[in-house]
Amino acid sequence: MTDATPRKPRKERKENAERRRRQLLDAARRSILTHGLAKTTLATVADEAGLSQGVAVFYFTSKSGLLTETLRDLYEGYENLWMRALEQTGDAPLDRLMALLDADFSAEACGPDVLPLWFAFWGELRFTGHYAEVAAEFDARRHRALSGIWAALLPESCRSDADQMAEWMESLTDGYWQRLHLAPESHDRMHALAASKLCLSRLVPELLPAPPA
Repeated sequence: MTDATPRKPRKERKENAERRRRQLLDAARRSILTHGLAKTTLATVADEAGLSQGVAVFYFTSKSGLLTETLRDLYEGYENLWMRALEQTGDAPLDRLMALLDADFSAEACGPDVLPLWFAFWGELRFTGHYAEVAAEFDARRHRALSGIWAALLPESCRSDADQMAEWMESLTDGYWQRLHLAPESHDRMHALAASKLCLSRLVPELLPAPPA
C-alpha cells in the first residue's frame, strides 16, 4: 500500500527549514539579551520562538551547537555589512577606509541590541573552543581586508606597516564599542565615529585630512 499523503516540493521544504532555523537564531539572540549567555538554553530559545524544545533539538542538536551557530550568524551579519560597504564604494583606499568605519558604527553593527551579544560571546572565547574558532575565522578575513586597504593607502616605503595600522584601527573600534556597551548614557555611535576619524587623521596626518570641527 502506498502512502497517499502528498509531500511538499523539495524547494518548499528547504525554504521552510531555513525559515525555522532563522526563527530559532533570532530567538537565541533575544534569549541572550533577556537571560544572558549562561542561562540561555534550548528551552528558553524554543519558548522565545514559540516552538517546542524538540524542534530546537532537531535543528541544532544541543545548546552548544545552537549558541555556536548564533555567534556565526552574528559574525556573518557583520561581515556582510562591511563587505557591502566596500562594494558600494569606489576603489580609492581612503574612501574604502572611511566606508569601513561608517559601517562599524552603524546601528546594525553596534546598536544596543547587538553590542551585548558581542560582549557576551567574547567573554567566553578563552573557555569555549568552538566560539574561538568562529571568531578567528571571521577576524582573519576582516584583518586581511583592512590590511590590504592600508597597504594601498600607505606610501610604498611604509607598506610593511599595513598590518600594524589595521591592528590599531581594529583596537580603536573595539575600544569605542566597549564604551558604547558599558556607558551608553555618556557615549553615542556618531561621537565614536567622529572621534575615530579624528584619531586616524592625527595618526597619519599626511594621508588623512582632519574632519571638520
